[in-house]
Amino acid sequence: MNKPLCALIAVLTASGGCNTESHVYRDQPLVAKVETGMSKGQVQQIGGQPVSITQRTVEPGTCFDYKLTQAGHQQPYNVSFDSQGKVDHKSFMTCAQWSRAQQKAREYYSPSTGGMGGSGY
Repeated sequence: MNKPLCALIAVLTASGGCNTESHVYRDQPLVAKVETGMSKGQVQQIGGQPVSITQRTVEPGTCFDYKLTQAGHQQPYNVSFDSQGKVDHKSFMTCAQWSRAQQKAREYYSPSTGGMGGSGY
């Protein structure tokens, strides 16, 4: 992945977290304990069985959807794994939302669509 794409993904991820009350969920085990590089088994030991497991559509890998519950409120949360089965992303959105964000980032920076990547400037 190129640097501009990584930067856009980071912004999208951060802004997704800002739309939630992420501070409310920061002590939830999935939020507090899951770290980049962990295996699927380690994540399931921490968070249990996910609500759903899907294959990623933009980058090879898998994504676990969870529902966090705190004070009667529910919040979607995903943990995403690379093709080696290691955590490479987690955020306060569903796997489908994360996939759409990745796709939009790829389209934005794609040289074939006139995006920022490869424009020759």
